[in-house]
Amino acid sequence: MNPPPEDALIALAGGLRAAEATGGDDRLVLLCLLAGRGLVLDEHEVAAALRRSELLLAAGGDPRRPLELHGRAVTALAEDLDGPDRRAQLSAGLATLARSATGLSEVTSALERLRHDADLAWLCYALACLAEHLADDG
Repeated sequence: MNPPPEDALIALAGGLRAAEATGGDDRLVLLCLLAGRGLVLDEHEVAAALRRSELLLAAGGDPRRPLELHGRAVTALAEDLDGPDRRAQLSAGLATLARSATGLSEVTSALERLRHDADLAWLCYALACLAEHLADDG
């Protein structure tokens, strides 16, 4: 197995430092976004699930309101994309981050929490996907 390119390592280190400086659910979501970068997802399935989540946001009022971790749009997206292989991939990504988080106490603590609560990690990943999608559309 080849080591990751240097620019990927620099980006990972920057992401971990950003997570250390972030608090609460935002830290968890950022870590799941980083951990989930390697997930293998069907592009068409993801696009359809994201459209459904956007419709749920719009049906609930302002589609540009802040996303809620346990909000209907996020939970629906998490359900649509869920699967044991995908959760295993996210778990592996979290484990990789944990090995890279030396000296970052807040990140280490958050990663431990995510690694012990797969449902929370999956919700955070779904929120990250939806937020990234909305940012790209905006």
